[in-house]
Amino acid sequence: MSILQKIKDIEDEMARTQKNKATSYHLGTLKAKLAKLRRELLTPSTGGGGAGVGFDVAKTGVARVGFIGFPSVGKSTLMSKLSGTHSEVGAYEFTTLTTVPGVIHYKGAKIQLLDLPGIIEGAKDGKGRGRQVIAVARTCSLIFIVLDVLKPLGDKKIIERELEGFGIRLNKKPPSIQIKKKERGGINVTSSETLTHLDKDLVKSILSEYKISNAEVSFKCDATMDELIDVLEGNRVYIPCIYVLNKIDQISIQELDIIYRIPHSIPISSHHEWNFDDLLAMMWKYLNLTRIYTKPKGQLPDYSQPVVLRADARTVEGFCNAIHKGIMRNFKNALVWGASVKHNPQKVGKDHLLEDEDVVQIIKRI
Repeated sequence: MSILQKIKDIEDEMARTQKNKATSYHLGTLKAKLAKLRRELLTPSTGGGGAGVGFDVAKTGVARVGFIGFPSVGKSTLMSKLSGTHSEVGAYEFTTLTTVPGVIHYKGAKIQLLDLPGIIEGAKDGKGRGRQVIAVARTCSLIFIVLDVLKPLGDKKIIERELEGFGIRLNKKPPSIQIKKKERGGINVTSSETLTHLDKDLVKSILSEYKISNAEVSFKCDATMDELIDVLEGNRVYIPCIYVLNKIDQISIQELDIIYRIPHSIPISSHHEWNFDDLLAMMWKYLNLTRIYTKPKGQLPDYSQPVVLRADARTVEGFCNAIHKGIMRNFKNALVWGASVKHNPQKVGKDHLLEDEDVVQIIKRI
């Protein structure tokens, strides 16, 4: 029996099973089996053909934004207008067949844009070019899901389901669950919050599916079955996402008011370039980038070219490494002006966390 057939059988059984307290252990085991089969399906077999034409794109800039959507929702037009890169545009389906990279400079940051080929339903099961498309999406810092505002939000649900099946979690934070394997002693479950979705027996049944019989499991959140399986799988990526609702020139003001209520969304018209400023401002907010200005000794700060840092590297050490890897060898301390310090300037060490638009002067050892 093929993996796809096994996945279908488990999904059918889950659909047939009523959700209640008595069946929760059975459903937990089924979900764990399903996650393992999906991992097998998505892990490419060794040998055979290459990665696919045009999908391996070199990373440039401080962040990467991927455009995902069904064919002909206006992804290519939007990207052409934002970055000036020409991607094949047509009023019919499947015009973009490979990944088209472009670059946009915004607030001093160089951000790479990727126009990914149109996604189709069943991509997570390897249909079409879906597997390669979503594999590139996993490397993005932010995902734009481009939707046609005239089509129902069913499109949104389908794309979310395809990405979820590929281990991409949109607008979520990693669950605070720690699993520490041990030699003996069985499963011990501790939690700092009341668990409303899980109990010890259910945790044991899911862990037994992964052949873990001795472990310390610590919950620091009210986790669900799916979140526990995500932690056990260990291959999930958590990416912020903006739903770009295109073609608003074709709807009424009343409909636009309703659309504005969809969370994490921004309505635009790529054809008329409407609302691009709000889209870029929202992109900057979701990317969570920090601009730091340099100040050479005895000179004014250089506001023309900020050093842009990602959220996980916004320390003084990260700032130094972004300029040149060799600076830290002679680093003594730094003077900082801005929101991250109490006094202007303030002498800080390499672990000091910087805020957006801080000014930094590096002092070297003599």
